[in-house]
Amino acid sequence: MHLMLLRHAKSSWNGPALDDRDRPLTARGKSAAQAMGRAMRSRKLVPDLVLCSPARRARDTWDLVSEQLKTGPRMVVQEDIYDFGNGGKLAGAIREHGGEAKTLLLVGHNPSTERLAARLATAGDRKLRDRLAKKYPTGALTVFESSATAWADFDEAGWTLTHFIRPKDILADDH
Repeated sequence: MHLMLLRHAKSSWNGPALDDRDRPLTARGKSAAQAMGRAMRSRKLVPDLVLCSPARRARDTWDLVSEQLKTGPRMVVQEDIYDFGNGGKLAGAIREHGGEAKTLLLVGHNPSTERLAARLATAGDRKLRDRLAKKYPTGALTVFESSATAWADFDEAGWTLTHFIRPKDILADDH
């Protein structure tokens, strides 16, 4: 099984009257989300199911990524992904809503995305794990694999970090 954690792309703080859930992506965020979609497609990192935060910036990130993937996996807006805690709610959403997907993508927020990723990243390429430990920037993607067979039994043991892709890495490749 594969688990992908995508932090929403860069969002705007320019509308102080806007509710946090309604903040849009910046131009830089839109560009990063499109680049991430191209990077995911070229690496064959395509989810079967997407669990997405209800926040506009997360939904818009997924929309831009999915346009580049040229495929339309089922996307479910999941309230538990709109979380800023230790990642426990994300783990619960994985268990409850992962279903039969072999590759599951969560589109969420920090610090919960980063904290869950850090706990899962106990194996895999040391350089990737060190980079992840330093910073999980907006628009970044982690990919983990496991021999687990059911999301309902999801726990944080036995996952291997296979990819940690930051927008600055792939935007440099696009030029």
